[in-house]
Amino acid sequence: MNLEELLKIESKLSAQKKLILNLIVTANRVNEELAEILKPFDISSQQFNVLRILRGQKGKPANLSTIQERMVNKMSNTTRLVDKLIDKKLCERIVCPANRRKVEITISENGLKLLSEIDPLVESFENSYAGKLSEEELNNLNIKLNELRS
Repeated sequence: MNLEELLKIESKLSAQKKLILNLIVTANRVNEELAEILKPFDISSQQFNVLRILRGQKGKPANLSTIQERMVNKMSNTTRLVDKLIDKKLCERIVCPANRRKVEITISENGLKLLSEIDPLVESFENSYAGKLSEEELNNLNIKLNELRS
């Protein structure tokens, strides 16, 4: 279904407006579908993002600013997200004994186990979108999206 049909727009849209609306609608759809995949695991997409960032640290702890820098959604309250993950025993807070203001976060074994359960579902979801395009089309689209953000 094209954008005009989806949004029930009868007037002609400029290519610029159409691009922006297409990006927003597509991003919202992807976010909604990802949220549905994560719902049975009782975590949000932002919490999932934090867990993947922590796993990517390969055992090294990360501070809150490192997590915030790497977040897909920069509007997220990182401290609150991490606190919820700690409450769920999916990550751990390490307070530096020499400087109690220095706090670092690591993913727990429970967090790693949860990601191992979620990963195949998310990979299948990603493939359901990416599978609609050839490798060349995917590469070109990624290049163009990078250009739009720069």
